[in-house]
Amino acid sequence: MDMPGNEEPLPDSRVGLTPRQARRIRIVLASVLMVAMAVVLVVRLASRTSVLVVGVYGAALVLCGVVIELSRHGRTRLGTWLLGLGLAAALAADWLLLP
Repeated sequence: MDMPGNEEPLPDSRVGLTPRQARRIRIVLASVLMVAMAVVLVVRLASRTSVLVVGVYGAALVLCGVVIELSRHGRTRLGTWLLGLGLAAALAADWLLLP
């Protein structure tokens, strides 16, 4: 039998971000990275005009847009993986393919 004064505090059943907060953070992150990729594209085009530069950074920009849409539709984990792997691939392609 429980006594009124002997109640234990309820453990926090939810720790971390709410799904809505996670979506907003990923949308903002993808938007910031999209702007950063656009700036890098302009800088790279100023130093060397190449179709390959436009292809690599254009693909990274499209990827950021896809991640924003995935996050808007609740696919935040998939969007996070795509953003991380896609931008790593774009940077690797820049390092390996572009002069």
